[in-house]
Amino acid sequence: MNILQIEDAADRHLGRAIQLQAAHNGDADYILFGERRYTFAEVNQRVNELAAGLAGAGLKSGGRVVFYMSSAPEVIFLVLAVNKLGAVWVPVNTDYKGAWLVDTINGSRSTILVSDADHINRLQEVMPLLTVGTLVLHGGHEAVPGALALEQLYVAGAGEPDMSALHTGDTCAVLWTSGTTGKAKGVMQSHNVWFRASYANNEACQYGIAEGDVIYTVLPMYNTAVWVTAIFRALFAGVPLAIDPVFSVKTFWQRVDFYGATQCFTLGAMHMFLWDAPAREDDAAHTLNKLMAVPMPPAVAAPFSERFNLELLPQGLGQSEAMRLVAPVDGRTQPPGSCGSLVSSLEARLVGDDGEDVPLGEAGELWVKPLEPHFIFNGYFDNPAATEAAYEGEWYKTGDLLKQNEESFFFFSDRKKDAVRYKGRNISTFEVELAARRHPAIADCAAFGVPSEELESESEIMLDVILKPGLSLEALELAQFINDSAPYFFVPRYIQFVDSLPYTPTNKVQKFQLRERGVTATTWDARVAGFKAQR
Repeated sequence: MNILQIEDAADRHLGRAIQLQAAHNGDADYILFGERRYTFAEVNQRVNELAAGLAGAGLKSGGRVVFYMSSAPEVIFLVLAVNKLGAVWVPVNTDYKGAWLVDTINGSRSTILVSDADHINRLQEVMPLLTVGTLVLHGGHEAVPGALALEQLYVAGAGEPDMSALHTGDTCAVLWTSGTTGKAKGVMQSHNVWFRASYANNEACQYGIAEGDVIYTVLPMYNTAVWVTAIFRALFAGVPLAIDPVFSVKTFWQRVDFYGATQCFTLGAMHMFLWDAPAREDDAAHTLNKLMAVPMPPAVAAPFSERFNLELLPQGLGQSEAMRLVAPVDGRTQPPGSCGSLVSSLEARLVGDDGEDVPLGEAGELWVKPLEPHFIFNGYFDNPAATEAAYEGEWYKTGDLLKQNEESFFFFSDRKKDAVRYKGRNISTFEVELAARRHPAIADCAAFGVPSEELESESEIMLDVILKPGLSLEALELAQFINDSAPYFFVPRYIQFVDSLPYTPTNKVQKFQLRERGVTATTWDARVAGFKAQR
C-alpha cells in the first residue's frame, strides 16, 4: 500500500502516477487478472514499452486512440501509455455494432484503433466504412489484412517518455455517454477530475483504503465508473486491483474469494441480481467486507447487508461530465435514500422548468458551478452546440432531478428526460420503480412516459415488468399493490410484462428504446380494464 501524496495539482497526471508507484511501490501487486499478476514496476515498464511503440506508429500529443476491447490488463497498459504521450484515449461500448459502432469510431477522429479477437467479426462487418488510420489487434491480427499486432508494438527496454509539458487540465480521455436517454456524446475529461474523484473515494472514512485491501471489479472498461471506483483508485492508493471481464451472478462470490477481494462497486441492477439469487447457507462466507451498490433500494439495504455479511457504503451521485457532485460527509449520518451532501468546491442550485430555484423539498434539476479549475469536464468533443446547451452562464445543468431537505441532504428523484409530467405534476419514474419492486414477484422493472391522449405536453406512466422465474402476477394485482403502498399517481396506466429490458452493459435501462416502442397490443391499460387508483 502506498497512497500517492501529490500536493502540487500540476503534477496530477495519470502517466506520472504509475511512474511514482513504480519508483516507491514497485514490487507490490497492481493488477490481478485470473492467474496473471503484474506489479506496479512491471505495469510501468509495459506502459513505457507500449508508449514507444505507439509513438512509432504515429501517435502524437493531442492525438486520439480508440479502444474497442473486453476488459483486460492490456487496456490499462494502453490507457496509461497513451496519456504518457500526451494523447487521448477513447473507450467504445463493446455492445455497439453497425452504424452506432461506425459513428462512434469515426466521430472520435482517432489516429489508432485498438481491438481484440473477441470483436474482430463486428469490426470486419464495418471496416470499409471506418476512417481510422491504423488498426491494432490484441490477438487474431492475421485475420485482418494490414492490422498490426498489439504484442509487436512493445519496444523492449524503452524508458520514460518526456512528460514535462503535460498538465493536469489537459484532456486525457473522451468518454462516450451510455446512451440511456438518447444518442451518446463524447465527454472530454481531464486528469484532474480522475484524481479528485478517486482521491475522495480513498480518503472518505467509510470507503477508505487499508493495508491488505484488494479492490475487485467486473465493470466494463469503456465505463467511467470502473476507472474512478477501481482502476485509478487502486493506482493512487497502491493496492491490488482484481479484474474479471464479465459479471456473473453464479460465480461472483467464488471470484471474490479467488482474489481475496475486500472491496467492490456494483452498478445498476448487478447487486439486485445477487439479491434475487436463491439464498445459500454460505451467503455470508466470503472475503468481501465493503460494497458500494448504486442505486440500492432503501428497503433492501439492511437485509442485503445482513445476508451477505458486509458493510453497504453510503451512496453518492456523479456522472461522466462531473464525477463527484454529491457524496457522503464524514461525521454525518446519511438519511435512508439520500445520496449525500454537495461536495466542496461546488456551488449548487435546484432549478425548475421556469429557470427559478424550487422550494425546499421539491424536485429540481441540479445545476452546479465549479469554484476550482478542471473540476468538471472540458466540454463535449466536436460538439460545441451540446456544450453550450449544457450550460446556463457559469452553471452546468446536470440533467438530474434532486430534492433537498432542511439538513442539506440530497435525494435523487430522476433523470430530467425520464421524469413524467402528468396532470401538472412531475412524477419520478425512479420512485415508481421503487414502489413496484417491493412486490416479491418482480425481478426488475422500468417506468417511463408515453404520450397522453389528452395533452401533447404530458405523458402517461407505463411500467415494463420482468417477473422472477416461476412466479406469476396479474397487472391488476400489481396496480392495486402500488396503489396500496404509494401515492395514487404512481399507479401506471399501462403495464407490460416482458422477458427482458434493453440494458446497457452496466445494467442501466435504455428507456428511450422503451419510449420508442410504447404501448403494444399486449399492454394492460388501466382505463380499459376499469381500474381507477384511489387517493
